[in-house]
Amino acid sequence: MNVLIFGATGMVGKGVLRECLLDSGVARVQTVGRTPTGQTHAKLLEIVHRDLWSYTPIENELSGFDACFFCLGVSSAGMKEADYERVTYGIAMAAGTTLSRLNPTMTFVYVSGAGTDSSEKGRIMWARIKGKTENALMRLPFRAVYAFRPGVIQPLHGIRSRTAAYRVGYMVMRPLMPVLRWAFPNSILTTEEIGRAMLAVVRKGAPQRILESKDIHAAAML
Repeated sequence: MNVLIFGATGMVGKGVLRECLLDSGVARVQTVGRTPTGQTHAKLLEIVHRDLWSYTPIENELSGFDACFFCLGVSSAGMKEADYERVTYGIAMAAGTTLSRLNPTMTFVYVSGAGTDSSEKGRIMWARIKGKTENALMRLPFRAVYAFRPGVIQPLHGIRSRTAAYRVGYMVMRPLMPVLRWAFPNSILTTEEIGRAMLAVVRKGAPQRILESKDIHAAAML
């Protein structure tokens, strides 16, 4: 399997990258992002590409992939709706449109979020735009498109969030995580589980196109 990862320097992306590099069934992993991951591995190739709204200059390097794990995202805090839509919807659709043309047999997995609004009409700005993005990606001519909607995510293996508030939250919750995961096994995911679940849905598919936390947890166990 040849895998393409967007957002491999973020918390979720790092977890997904780790699982792909560890998986013996993955032959090649290529990342696309504005900055390098800082990792080296025999099957890892990185493309540093600044303009994430246009992929024409690197199209020759974006074909021959079986899966794309799109983990790129930003917090909506303090952002105007137009700016958040330009980043969230604009970048995902630029990548998706290009990749569906170059890799029509690809499975595309988009990291969305718990509470995303598929109707695109709700009062919560980020949820509407995430829903719009999911819907638009699912209309593209890929082999399959899945939207992952994780809620609480526990970073493992030294991975940390780049958002300061999240880092503080994870630090405070760390002593409670074993108890919380025991009490709510389908509500709290790890970065490791998300990566394994992505690989599983590419290989085996899933009964639904939108996977909530409990569905992601189940897929990770396959």
